[in-house]
Amino acid sequence: MKKLATVLVVLFLLVVIALGGAWFFLESATTLPIDSQSTTDITFLVPKGANGRSLGTALIEANVVKSPLVWRYFLYRRGTLNAKAGKHLISQRMTLPQIAEALEAPPLVEDEPFVVVEGWRLRDTDKALSEKGWAKPGEYWDAAKHPEKFKAPFPLTMTSLEGYLYPETYRFPVGSFTVEALIQRQLDLFVERFFTPQEAAIKSSGRTLDQIVVMASLLEREESVPAQRKTVAGILWKRFDKSTPLGVDATSRYELEEWNDRKAFLKNLRDEDNAYNSRHKAGLPPTALGATTTDSFLAALHPEDNPYWYYLHDKNKQIHPSRNAAEHEKLRAQYDVY
Repeated sequence: MKKLATVLVVLFLLVVIALGGAWFFLESATTLPIDSQSTTDITFLVPKGANGRSLGTALIEANVVKSPLVWRYFLYRRGTLNAKAGKHLISQRMTLPQIAEALEAPPLVEDEPFVVVEGWRLRDTDKALSEKGWAKPGEYWDAAKHPEKFKAPFPLTMTSLEGYLYPETYRFPVGSFTVEALIQRQLDLFVERFFTPQEAAIKSSGRTLDQIVVMASLLEREESVPAQRKTVAGILWKRFDKSTPLGVDATSRYELEEWNDRKAFLKNLRDEDNAYNSRHKAGLPPTALGATTTDSFLAALHPEDNPYWYYLHDKNKQIHPSRNAAEHEKLRAQYDVY
């Protein structure tokens, strides 16, 4: 009998421990976010007539709820969920109570997207906005030429925000768009994606923020393969430091009305007095060349330390760097690049 009693006590204790562990797991899953460091917002649609239980599968698929068991436990503890039909912003940094509150709040106002493409110049974004009917021709361009009208955690002393306006899809409630709102959001995203995480590295780089932004914009246009941008950055910074012309032909396209206007481009290449002609002018061009991505910013900030002074690309966009002009000419002949 004593042995049986001992076994029963052990089994009871195991059951208590198991139940306690399950309770602790469920409580933690309810009160702790899946990823407290997440910066991504999820637009979650609540269908008409949906209830708390029916939303569980979609929330699990959105990766904001760990499992059906966790969701059912949460609903049991909470009692009810009166989610409003429509779109709501949720994220992995929210706890389940916060997600529930977000779903019970008034839904988002229907909005429309506007895409700022990587590499676009101010004039390109301006043209797209006017074609969409969201702004008058020149309105965006003019606003971006007045940095003093906008806010940033660094001095806005440049004459243009070219290069500081991040390319992304931006959404605006119908009828609420202004070019100033778009520019501020682009500037805020630049701060979030690059400046804030890299502020210490920028300060210790020996370069000004404006120099890094301009160089990054050159890399965005000059090197289409992000993994190769640090190599190009190492070469271009070396030329810059030695007051050698950078030789980035994209700079001579910047002022063209149409980027791919070859006739106008060749004319600019022959103009040795053009401030954007980096075949003849040493140093960086007067402004950045367009909307730049984080990959390019990081490459400009953390260039590869290499022995190269020249580079070219083959037909497959693979980079081939060289240490001197003789090596470069051999590669030009080898890959038929002239």
